Amino acid sequence: MDVHVLGVALHPAALRIGEKRLEEVVFDTARVALRDAGVSRSELDHVTIAACDELDGRSISSMLLAAPAGAYLKDEIKVTDSGIIGLCMESLRLSSGRFDLGLVASWNKSSKGPFEDVMRMRCEPFYTRPIGLNMTIADGLFAQAAGNAFGITDEEVCAAVHDGYGRAARNPRGLCSAVPAIEEIRASPYVAAPLRKAHQAPLTDGAVAIVMASGRWLKKHPGARPIARLSGIGWRTDGYQLGNRRLAGFESLKGSFGAALSMCGVRKCADLDLVELDSQTGYHEAAFRRVLDLPKGFAVSPSGGPLAQNPYFCTGLVNAAEAILQVSGRAGAVQVKGARRAAAHGCHGFAQQGNAIAIFEGA
Repeated sequence: MDVHVLGVALHPAALRIGEKRLEEVVFDTARVALRDAGVSRSELDHVTIAACDELDGRSISSMLLAAPAGAYLKDEIKVTDSGIIGLCMESLRLSSGRFDLGLVASWNKSSKGPFEDVMRMRCEPFYTRPIGLNMTIADGLFAQAAGNAFGITDEEVCAAVHDGYGRAARNPRGLCSAVPAIEEIRASPYVAAPLRKAHQAPLTDGAVAIVMASGRWLKKHPGARPIARLSGIGWRTDGYQLGNRRLAGFESLKGSFGAALSMCGVRKCADLDLVELDSQTGYHEAAFRRVLDLPKGFAVSPSGGPLAQNPYFCTGLVNAAEAILQVSGRAGAVQVKGARRAAAHGCHGFAQQGNAIAIFEGA
């Protein structure tokens, strides 16, 4: 793919950003990304935004948030699946030949509204909504199915969460939360057996913006210095029904990774230098490691993943930003030595119904 990254910005992570309006969060993040890229807003020929009206608590939220994201008097398009799907759309726009310099932005103020009430309203209205299905229960069903399929134990999940918090504590862009003891994780209450409260990544507020350019734009601007290249993307959406085949089959995850790896000429995930996974629970990480056949010692979510920060809707795009920082040698305390090729993963829908993968290489 002839698609390149010029700049990236992550809003400082917080459980609740109370001192700013959402418009200010988005504006500040887009401004930092443009400054990192060394371009002005006036040079952009389009903006791609990824946002959720329900989680924003605003009908047609782009009416208020497109301009702060940089889209005033610019060609603008919005996707509503997840932040990393916005990245996929941005790459397609640049590959179309109609656009050359754009910004993709996503955000989520998870603290603004009742998250699980929003998730419950996404249920099919005649059966699953009346019985009270929400994201936690769906993840509990996933944990049970994946645990049975792969023999994942509570001890393994507790250790994965403990290790994830350890990585997250070193990430200056995360919350830097205290690392809970394994005994503390094991003693936390069940929220949807076998899923415990401490197995879940806490929700946070946050935003991310990435400035991207086509190869054609770079040829016209030889002074511009890209920090990474997008070499592969893939996305798949599985069926809605939460049967065992869907919960334990991982067809969406395998299909999206396979498409992205094929595009960049890599045979298997283990041939990459690292992968940032959207592991919303410890069961997700344990299952993803098995499905992707990642060897022991492979760099999985060196940033800490959602345990570092988890602005739910855009966590996948946060993973993309972390992968870009890795291949550009700017990841700081969580830098993987010699990282040249990194994958970012994002999922959406109940129990990872949809998955998207982006693979970045050093410029």
